[in-house]
Amino acid sequence: MMTSSTTVRPKALATWLLIVAAMVVLMVSVGGITRLTESGLSITRWNPISGAIPPLTQADWQAEFDLYKQTGEYLNVTGPAGMDLAAFKFIFFWEWFHRLLGRLIGLAFAVPLAWFWIKRAIPQGYKPRLVALLALGGLQGVFGWFMVRSGLAGTMTDVSHFWLSIHLLTALITLAGLVWTALDLLQLARGNSKPARWTVTASWVGAILFVQLLLGAWVAGLNAGLASDTWPLMQGRVVPEFDDSRGLFYAMAHDPFLVHFLHRWWAWVAVAALVVMARKLKPLDRKASIAIHSAFGTQILLGIATVVTGVALWIAVSHQVVGALLVVSFAWGAHVLGRRPA
Repeated sequence: MMTSSTTVRPKALATWLLIVAAMVVLMVSVGGITRLTESGLSITRWNPISGAIPPLTQADWQAEFDLYKQTGEYLNVTGPAGMDLAAFKFIFFWEWFHRLLGRLIGLAFAVPLAWFWIKRAIPQGYKPRLVALLALGGLQGVFGWFMVRSGLAGTMTDVSHFWLSIHLLTALITLAGLVWTALDLLQLARGNSKPARWTVTASWVGAILFVQLLLGAWVAGLNAGLASDTWPLMQGRVVPEFDDSRGLFYAMAHDPFLVHFLHRWWAWVAVAALVVMARKLKPLDRKASIAIHSAFGTQILLGIATVVTGVALWIAVSHQVVGALLVVSFAWGAHVLGRRPA
């Protein structure tokens, strides 16, 4: 049965999706803090419901700390460094807050979705998309736990950088999907019922950007930002020394020096691609073009600053947040290129 045009509320749905998108950007920033403060392995269990409540008594805190003491990270790194309960509470807070935000985003999406669905306010053709976005959000939580679990095995002192990249890239794909769907709904509210199409330009620019984001996630997971504190040279060389004893392709995904090198120089390939995209956008939507230029320009400066400051916390977090905003600007630009006349 078709939804009545008098009950659909595309503008309200778009506003809701953009609010959720803003929450995802916040989630990415807190995730960055969690990673940079080495807080990700502080909670060793996944309790989706009861885990929302932090330890409330001294005994509860000691029990959580005792669980953490069994991890490879504590036995090999933080324990020998003298971590006490007070220091544990600090890292526990960031991981708990990160997970709490995930729960809040789930509620902020699922509850309004149910309400709009019951009120028949969702335009025809949009229900499958919204359900897919909800599923992506749920999958993000599952991937997050797989990531944490990868760091709890044996003598591991960090999470797998592969799982970290899956966790982060799923969040960014979800973010792009939220923005794209919101823009389609805003077009519908203006009388254009034809959703934007995915263009060839969006495909090749998106692929290049995806590689850069993947490399950035690997840099974070391998602590490869610390491989050099100079720019543009590394160790006084353009190409740093790296371990290729297991082959070049293995090194490209595992060696922190080579991954850092690839991330800093593939960035310029991404910039060139985004400049081409922005130039195509300029006559169509100048604001979208400016947004892309502003995002990648700021991102490059923050990336260099992250390196030369030895991965200063707030600069590195800002670099990750602007990366998320770059994804938003890309989704906006791709949508503009794919818009069809009403």
